[in-house]
Amino acid sequence: MNKKKMNPTFVISLIIVAIIVVWGLGFPGSFETVATVTKGFITDNFSWFYAAVMTGFVAFVVWLGFFSKYKDIRLGPDDSKPEYSNISWFAMLFSAGMGIGLVFWGVAEPLNFYMAPIGAEAGTPAAAQFAITKAFLHWGLHPWANYAVLALALAYMQFRKNKPGLISSIFIPLIGEERVKGPIGKTIDILAIFATVAGVATSLGLGAMQINSGLNFLFDIPENNVVLIIIVVIVTAMFMTSAITGVDKGIKFLSNANVALCCLLALACLIVGPTRQIFNTLIEGIGDYIQELPHNSFAVGAYSDSGWYGGWTIFYWSWWIAWAPFTGTFIARISKGRTVKEFIMGVTLVPALVSFVWFAIFGTLGINTGTEVASEAIQNTSTALFVVLKEYPMGAAISLIVVVLLCTFFVTSADSATFVLGMLSSYGDLNPKTSRKVVWGVIQSLLALALLLGTVNGLEMLQAISIVAALPFALVMIGTMVSTVKVMKSEKKGTLKIPKMKQE
Repeated sequence: MNKKKMNPTFVISLIIVAIIVVWGLGFPGSFETVATVTKGFITDNFSWFYAAVMTGFVAFVVWLGFFSKYKDIRLGPDDSKPEYSNISWFAMLFSAGMGIGLVFWGVAEPLNFYMAPIGAEAGTPAAAQFAITKAFLHWGLHPWANYAVLALALAYMQFRKNKPGLISSIFIPLIGEERVKGPIGKTIDILAIFATVAGVATSLGLGAMQINSGLNFLFDIPENNVVLIIIVVIVTAMFMTSAITGVDKGIKFLSNANVALCCLLALACLIVGPTRQIFNTLIEGIGDYIQELPHNSFAVGAYSDSGWYGGWTIFYWSWWIAWAPFTGTFIARISKGRTVKEFIMGVTLVPALVSFVWFAIFGTLGINTGTEVASEAIQNTSTALFVVLKEYPMGAAISLIVVVLLCTFFVTSADSATFVLGMLSSYGDLNPKTSRKVVWGVIQSLLALALLLGTVNGLEMLQAISIVAALPFALVMIGTMVSTVKVMKSEKKGTLKIPKMKQE
């Protein structure tokens, strides 16, 4: 590899993101207008596409991991073993895959659905059932199947075929080595970088908003732009330090800490909350989720309420797709030595079940407070959890755990993304140089600030950038499934020989 030669993927990606940052900070009015119009156009015209693609991911991974003849293929040489224990592996992939979103939406999303359900009266048992079922849908099998599609293909090509850790490497079986090294492959990698920066900036923005709200709740620290900037600067320094230390030290340590804090928070809320109702909600919610999964997977509001689906389900589907290149690349990086079946179970079924438990606890916690508190909580999404917690014993102490968890989730999501962006812009180097990671760390934090501070409705702009970034990358994901089947089928037949690709 010629390290002195300028990497065009890095340069072009950096220029595109820098232009967006300058536009958002320097010309917020026009930026907000264009982003809003583009988001509206995509959700109005491509809702069907997002629903079909995301549900296709679920069907694909279920078939590949449990019913196909490829389920026993190992992601690496046949004698390879996993590099990380199951606990550390799951902690890292879960922290990277969900992160801040679980804490931000754990109470806020079910309460929004509870107070404004489709086909039911607000604040009723039917509204509560609708709230839990939809929350399970948005955070269940679909997002994790989306991650698994890309991560599996990347791990297979990296560790079994010895290819660089690039999204474009997945397409060698489809378009050939030369095209992957040319403009087509570089375009794929640029799309992956842009989607990654957009998706992570969304989460960083959400996290900064909620950390500020938590500090205001606990210590009366004002909620304003100055505090947001200070939060982003401090946490940026923390996650870049973690990213620089690498996977085996900083990222692994913080991911394990995240899981411990999540368990502590969930246990505390389970004890002080309506425990019996939480367990009832979990069991019945899983049953409702399974029963209604076919219908809910394809629902886009064709006959009514298309605006609701655009603001919630379609936003989530696009957000998960935007997170796929970052999360998929990171999960692939830590999954060497696992079989296809083991990988699918660990990346889809287990995290989905954990998400169900999380939303059963926090959704029930919020709904149990009644419509008056719920109405107050949903006025500001970033404070919803704190509004609910103050209604329970030890609410202040639990809120402090939430703020700490937000910070650690903030760091682990961002450090994993920074590490992956360094890989994607360094010819797939599994240990990218520090300077490259620092550049991307600063850029994604600046984009989060541009979306939060440069516009009137920061939350809507965070959603808009994810939706816009996800549309072209969804096409890459479809191609990934085709390429995966082709290369695995050829391996079984012994007909496809892929030479090691020369790196530039």
